[in-house]
Amino acid sequence: MGFFDFFTQKIGIDLGTSNTLVYVSNKGITVNEPSVVAINTGSNEVCAVGENAKAMLDRTPKTINAVRPLQNGVIADFEITRVMIKYFIDKALNKKRFIKANIVICMPVGVTSIEKKAVEDVAYDSGARKVKLVEEPMAAAIGAGLPVDQPLGNMIIDIGGGTTEIAIISLGGIVESDSLRIAGDDMDMDIREYIKLKYKMDIGLVTAEKIKMTLGNASKEYYDKKHRARNKPQDTQEDGSSDDFDYVQVMEIRGRDIVSGLPLKITVTSDEIREAIAETVNNITNAIKRVFERTPPELSSDIYTNGIYLTGGGALLKGLDIYIEKETGLKVFIAENPLQSVALGAGKICEEM
Repeated sequence: MGFFDFFTQKIGIDLGTSNTLVYVSNKGITVNEPSVVAINTGSNEVCAVGENAKAMLDRTPKTINAVRPLQNGVIADFEITRVMIKYFIDKALNKKRFIKANIVICMPVGVTSIEKKAVEDVAYDSGARKVKLVEEPMAAAIGAGLPVDQPLGNMIIDIGGGTTEIAIISLGGIVESDSLRIAGDDMDMDIREYIKLKYKMDIGLVTAEKIKMTLGNASKEYYDKKHRARNKPQDTQEDGSSDDFDYVQVMEIRGRDIVSGLPLKITVTSDEIREAIAETVNNITNAIKRVFERTPPELSSDIYTNGIYLTGGGALLKGLDIYIEKETGLKVFIAENPLQSVALGAGKICEEM
């Protein structure tokens, strides 16, 4: 170990459209915050980053603009992204500015050389000593504990906020893949548009995300399974009624009446939200099938035996695993830590740098 190695830290970054996670060597994940920056439009100064900035979304005065500097997994605003990454790195290192970092950053499959260069430049501008870019599905597979270095076919689907990464991995490399600019944020937009068309009510994306997390589901069979698991003889009440699981969940939401402009309150159901996001879920499933069509037969056989693994926030959508199983005929598993899989994989890679 050289003298300067004592002043170098190893960091893995999952630079996501919705959230950024930072893994620090020997410490684990120390930062997990929204990829949002609030800017004073008058002075062009940064007001807040991360959690504090997200709290300002759709609630700021005209002088403050809360933005997400990454769109579909790539940098949309170079300067704001530089400020955000520097903030997260400083927070991860407890603002020890004399310490440089060797950084592993995860990127979507198929990004252009210009987009890769932009990420590298941002990392170096933020104080990195060395930068290594890694494809997100590879990091997700490593973080999920899949045997990526073995001569076996592993299928990983990482559904984030801005992109869905689908990959077949074998012998430490990606054999076939697809990167969709369709993911969790599109479901939020679907819900917003559904509410607007059906109820003539406008809601913000923050509210739409809360609806997705509460009522979002891809398959009614998810609730059927819950019902069967809880509909037991001992659940029968004294009056003869049973404490069954409610097939349909409901949620009260508030927004603005498009017609009158006044505040409005309505109730939506899990069935409605499943209908709202159905097209996005179907597009993701069709992409999975297209990747299979290009997969070598031997690897397809491995995946038939080992199944498909889901990571990312989208993996937590209720019934998504059931829906994909039904559409593909394959077993589908949700990673142990789906939200952290990419960051954990980046961390394992940076430990070996």
